[in-house]
Amino acid sequence: MELIDKGVLIVLSGPSGVGKGTVRAKVFEESHHSLAYSVSMTTRKPRVGEVDGKDYFFVTHEVFKQRLAEGKFLEHAEFVGHFYGTPLDDVQKRLDAGKDVMLEIEVEGALQVKKVMPDACFIFVAPPSMDELHYRIINRGTEDPARVAGRMKKAEVEIGLAHEYDYIVINDTVENAKNRIMAIIDAQHSRSDRVLEGYRQKILNPN
Repeated sequence: MELIDKGVLIVLSGPSGVGKGTVRAKVFEESHHSLAYSVSMTTRKPRVGEVDGKDYFFVTHEVFKQRLAEGKFLEHAEFVGHFYGTPLDDVQKRLDAGKDVMLEIEVEGALQVKKVMPDACFIFVAPPSMDELHYRIINRGTEDPARVAGRMKKAEVEIGLAHEYDYIVINDTVENAKNRIMAIIDAQHSRSDRVLEGYRQKILNPN
């Protein structure tokens, strides 16, 4: 009898500009993972290089609000005037099939997921310093000074919520952050509350 390893929901979040997307992409470059990425839906416009259906599902406010009213999101959040949400059906289907699923979402959304699926693995991606976070936001070249200030103020609040997460990964370099996250995911599959019952069955009922 093989041990049944259920799919793990990995929730990756942190302040805007911390490099969540870059780190997540680096994780998915690894050849030995079996992760599925849950593409979020948003009402904001695509940034340069972003692809609809790959980076986000880009929709209008009207479409988003209709789906929200129908209960089709695992979580949703509004950030600097735009809505973000995680489609529920796709996540649940993959987890039920034993597939690990990674969400890359805002902090507000992560805390919503924690209420619905507290057994998920919550990873807070943190900047090495506030000065470095400020530099990264400015370096993107997508924000005016007022929005940069707004993102920095919100980041202070979000960093204050890091204690709500299972793990904190400092994104000093993308490679380091990737390695730490991969180690966390591997460890999740050995948690006693995930594998103990299957292990008992294998030992006590080997045939």
